[in-house]
Amino acid sequence: MGELNQVADGVWVRQSEWVWTNSIVVRGEDGLILIDPGIDGSELNLLADDVDRLGIPVVAGFCTHPHWDHLLWHPRFGDVPRYATPSAAHLAGQARERARAMAAESASGIPLDLVALVTPLPANGGRMPGEIIEHRAHAVGHAAVLLADRGVLLAGDMLSDVLIPLFDFRQDDQVGAYEAALDRLDEAVGHVDVVVPGHGAVAEGPEVAARLAADRAYVDALRRGAEPVDARLGPHADWLLGPHRSNLEQARGR
Repeated sequence: MGELNQVADGVWVRQSEWVWTNSIVVRGEDGLILIDPGIDGSELNLLADDVDRLGIPVVAGFCTHPHWDHLLWHPRFGDVPRYATPSAAHLAGQARERARAMAAESASGIPLDLVALVTPLPANGGRMPGEIIEHRAHAVGHAAVLLADRGVLLAGDMLSDVLIPLFDFRQDDQVGAYEAALDRLDEAVGHVDVVVPGHGAVAEGPEVAARLAADRAYVDALRRGAEPVDARLGPHADWLLGPHRSNLEQARGR
């Protein structure tokens, strides 16, 4: 796992070795909010060390969507509210045992008793700074966080340089859902010069628009029934071929 790097005022990112997962630390009005911390127990412990060095208390957590690798926590972060959108929190509660099993299978040393203990984000936003952008792409209740005053968009599992758009088998018309989500993120991108995806490199400057364009091109190809030409696919990314085939089948209504 890399170091905790500041990417904007009051926004830090630490990347895991596992699928380039980004743990995000945001300074709010009264403390720190940890967004999607991960991934294994040793990395969570190192993240806690980094947070300790900042000398600011953790006051909340936030889960961008209810996939197991975004539902993790560590006792050193404290017993604080861990938010998700209401629909994401509901699904996380229903699928908690599955999330715990997947965490146990995929990573080591994770505090399994803390997996998926999230609560619906209150209507007033609780302690979360910025604007929550909820949509139906990728997962039920998926949310991005727009920190317009700092020029940062925390995109969740969107706008990645290593992951193609990944459709949610639980929801119909993921092509349409992605198109709608990308329209909303396009509006947000006009206010930022930094995008932090859930997985992959942080995008800055012109790369921000390029990420949006890449996701649009992939989804548009599926809409047209064509095979996408995408640099994220290829011999270096055999592990994405299965999800890509699943996307193709869902787009074709199979």
